[in-house]
Amino acid sequence: MTVTDEHFSTVTSMTDTDTSREIDPDKLKMFSFGVFTQLSGAVTAGMIHLGDKLGLFTALAAIGRPATTAELADAAELDERWVREWAHNQAAARILDVDTSVSPELFTMSPEAVAVLADPDHVAYGMGMFHRFPQTMAALEHMPESFRSGLGHDYDSHGCEGAIGIEKSFEPWMRHHLLDTVLPALDGVVERLEEGAHVIDIGCGAGGAVLMMAERFPKSTFVGYDISDHALRRAAERLAESGVTNARFADPRLAPMPADHSCDLVTTFDCIHDMTRPQEMMDAIRAAISDDGTWLLVDIKGRDSFAENVEKNPMAPLMYGISVLSCMSSALSEPDGAGLGTLGLPASKAQEMAEAAGFGQFRKLDVDHSVNSFYEISV
Repeated sequence: MTVTDEHFSTVTSMTDTDTSREIDPDKLKMFSFGVFTQLSGAVTAGMIHLGDKLGLFTALAAIGRPATTAELADAAELDERWVREWAHNQAAARILDVDTSVSPELFTMSPEAVAVLADPDHVAYGMGMFHRFPQTMAALEHMPESFRSGLGHDYDSHGCEGAIGIEKSFEPWMRHHLLDTVLPALDGVVERLEEGAHVIDIGCGAGGAVLMMAERFPKSTFVGYDISDHALRRAAERLAESGVTNARFADPRLAPMPADHSCDLVTTFDCIHDMTRPQEMMDAIRAAISDDGTWLLVDIKGRDSFAENVEKNPMAPLMYGISVLSCMSSALSEPDGAGLGTLGLPASKAQEMAEAAGFGQFRKLDVDHSVNSFYEISV
């Protein structure tokens, strides 16, 4: 035996001994179970995406009673064998209800499942993130290089389906609450909009908020700004379909935002934390807004520390993971980007940055939302 071989044998023996002494077999089993539970969730998320994309949830909801997979496959015009395996996954994950006392099994959806999975008009509809699930996970291909270089990827790297997914994620709640809950919570804003105001929505995405407000307040004018080509194309399509005449959409790199304090209301929905230069954007908002204007800042409900986020947000693992794949990646898509990340704009930081931009008033609105916080900011 050579010295090298003897050394390797000794190290291996010590490692084996140390490992067997340190590892608790029961804890090892539970840890492994926890790890593979995460994988189970990811695969099931993929199956939810398929259910949405193939119309399986809407088909089962439309049947309106417990159904066999043959009936479901017929309703969705799909192959039964594939539908059966998909349904078994969804029932095993308790997404679908199943009656196994009969043969073949009967599958159904609870009223809550219909709301979340099959009713785009319901406030709880949740298929947006699942719509863009393949594009989100495809970002994993680029992540190793981002970890090495420090540079992320903007939202257009997720393609047009990414833009539609964001639209589907946020607009169901907005349709129910933006006009009748959020805007009335702002001091004097509804009255101003009814009389005629100049409004800009920064990070407008597919334009849902702009179109909702423009339709409700025809005397006001609305401009939505975004740098996503996919989102702006989608917004233009929806504008043409809507017949709204007091709104338009623009890329601020081609048609700069106003800097003459002419805006009565500025809105930013879930976008500041995604920006490479959020402080510069807040400075630009201050330049755009009138001295008696209002900025409605809506952003992800973050806390001041990682420990608080984990303690108070049961979805913290999802938020931090989405941050790597999407939000922080966008915020680091240019050199020296701020990289705030999904949970990187708690109230304290938002207020600090707003004050640095020249705003003097900062108020958290009493709006109940599971993910977002709402702030009224003024000079």
